[in-house]
Amino acid sequence: MEERLNLLCYHLSSHIQSLTIRVDWRTVSAAAVTIVLWASAFAGIRAGLRSYSPQSVALLRYLTASAILAVYAIATKMPLPRLRDWPAIALSGFIGFTLYNITLNAGEQNIAAGTASLIIASAPIYVALLAVVFLHERLRLLAWLGVFLSFIGVAVVTLDPDTGLQLSSSAIIVLAAAVAQAIYIVGQKPLLRRYSPLQYTACAIWAGTFFLLVFSPGLVQQMSTASVGATLAVIYMGVFPAAIGYVSWSYVLSRTPASKAGSFLFLIPMVAIIIAWLWLGETPTIWALLGGVFILVGIVLVNTSGMISRRG
Repeated sequence: MEERLNLLCYHLSSHIQSLTIRVDWRTVSAAAVTIVLWASAFAGIRAGLRSYSPQSVALLRYLTASAILAVYAIATKMPLPRLRDWPAIALSGFIGFTLYNITLNAGEQNIAAGTASLIIASAPIYVALLAVVFLHERLRLLAWLGVFLSFIGVAVVTLDPDTGLQLSSSAIIVLAAAVAQAIYIVGQKPLLRRYSPLQYTACAIWAGTFFLLVFSPGLVQQMSTASVGATLAVIYMGVFPAAIGYVSWSYVLSRTPASKAGSFLFLIPMVAIIIAWLWLGETPTIWALLGGVFILVGIVLVNTSGMISRRG
């Protein structure tokens, strides 16, 4: 009897040890840094828009980020992509950085930073739908339920209670930014088979910045009259959310499966709302919070339902 009891205890102890979660604190720390930095960008945009146009905010931010990433690339002797891949990277950079940032910044002229972050959080839903159309993948029933809930959430967030619950034009512009981000994510998939996330992202940022240079005259003019606080806010976004944020995120992706790493990003809207409250004194409306709940629940369902399976 005693021998059987000892054997049972041994097997129980082995089972418990096998269930023990080993936390990689470096990866968790890098993910936390990324979340806080990316979440802070929504408030940073609002701060920068006090003195700059949406286009100038985007240009100054990514001129700063491009310079830092260029220094990093030279220091690490990062190889450049093959010449034949540059057209695809340039198009990706235009959609994912030029178009995304101009539309997001334009939308944030009239809506709160936390609200914008909730709308952008719906991007994984459009990624899933684009994957169905262009990557010949399919969603399971629970994932479709998640898509439906997220669409309800987006509709609620984009309602403007001050105009009789009509759709907010600024929120729709931010929604266009979310779609642009989804196109960028889906479009980069083939190229990420040949290049590291950081290598690809740095080149896409340089390409996106190149297209933003058309707004240089306006930026030079606005810098002469802009407040120090607004200028520092935009430069902060270039150094931290844009450059350091992508470096830390690449570290997370190098040590964690993308599906698990993506779950960290669910925290960005909540962190963005807190930062906007502390930095700008913005408080989210009940509509934004209600819609945000639907969006986040929908995204969780899409990402945990065995979301996508390959056709044929």
